[in-house]
Amino acid sequence: MFNRLIDNLLKEKNSFFLFGARGTGKTFWLREKLPRESILIDLLESDNYIKLQNRPQHLEEIIPPDYNGWVIIDEVQKIPELLNEVHRLIELKKYRFILTGSSARSLRKKGVNLLGGRALNYKLYPLTAKELGDEWDINTALKYGTLPSIYSRHKNQPKKYLESYIETYLKEEVLQEGLTRNLGAFSRFMEIASFSQGSVLNMTEIARESQINRKIVEGYFSLLEDLLIAYRLPIFTKKAKRKLITHPKFYYFDVGIYRILRQLGPMDFDPEISGIALETLVLQHLIAINAYYDFNYKIYYWRTKHGLEIDFVLYGENGLFAIEVKSSNQIHSKHIKALRHFKEDYKIAKLYVFYTGKRELHLEGISIIPVDLALRKLEKILG
Repeated sequence: MFNRLIDNLLKEKNSFFLFGARGTGKTFWLREKLPRESILIDLLESDNYIKLQNRPQHLEEIIPPDYNGWVIIDEVQKIPELLNEVHRLIELKKYRFILTGSSARSLRKKGVNLLGGRALNYKLYPLTAKELGDEWDINTALKYGTLPSIYSRHKNQPKKYLESYIETYLKEEVLQEGLTRNLGAFSRFMEIASFSQGSVLNMTEIARESQINRKIVEGYFSLLEDLLIAYRLPIFTKKAKRKLITHPKFYYFDVGIYRILRQLGPMDFDPEISGIALETLVLQHLIAINAYYDFNYKIYYWRTKHGLEIDFVLYGENGLFAIEVKSSNQIHSKHIKALRHFKEDYKIAKLYVFYTGKRELHLEGISIIPVDLALRKLEKILG
């Protein structure tokens, strides 16, 4: 059991949602961390599902009248109507609920009651270097990602687990939830989308290659975001002087998922894929640390029409950060060209390069940090 950076949530006095992609460890974390007397209602269990689907009021009968512990409803998106009953019991009985699910967006799209602000929203992400502690190994993370099962139950067969994840958790969930009727087209789309990892999205090209209507492809990308298994990063344009690319960049949420979907062909260049994997691993950590420490940065990328690009730009009340990720053991002048130009437009920006070398360096006001070290102390860099 890893100590997660959300452990302090259990000190909350009020109900909350805990969202996260399948496999990030929501259920396991709750089972391990909560007192044994807590009430856990798993909607993946058919008996619970049938009873509460047919009669949501049965929820009140499950909870003892004077109960003051946590009531956990796992996979609440299976019965969205249940949230009305949860709302009623919070108001009437002052019960405390933890409600887990794969996506707040998918619930909102169904027009269900998200408790009117009476429950805060939190998310759980793949493991970070800080959470893994002594188990952290950047080479393992770059190859298999950081989903918890990779480091516990499926430590000896990580590739098989990831293949099963794609087949079971993603494709079957999409099919069972009725999110698409054409599983074959969606599976083909997921693989083709992996070739856009870390790249500016070209919807027309992806639609052509996958032989799927462009509007359907756009819907599929929204679906990936709804399930929290992909992100689209917008361009940073705060008072920019230069002409910028306007389309978002795409990333799957975990390195391991990306690498399983991104099959190598005979003409593929593996170091290029490894570079994208490194970029993805950094983004995973930026998103998780930003959320867990309540930094509240918005995360962007920056790219001009002349090809200058910075992988990640973070902007918020605590400042402006520009981060370049380089799969290189040495840093040359060409590696910091975009950062120099960014500094011309944004004088307040703090500039970083995360690279695969061993030494910390400072060059022209830019902090150059070994990526392994940077991921271990990311909360200090951003804080």
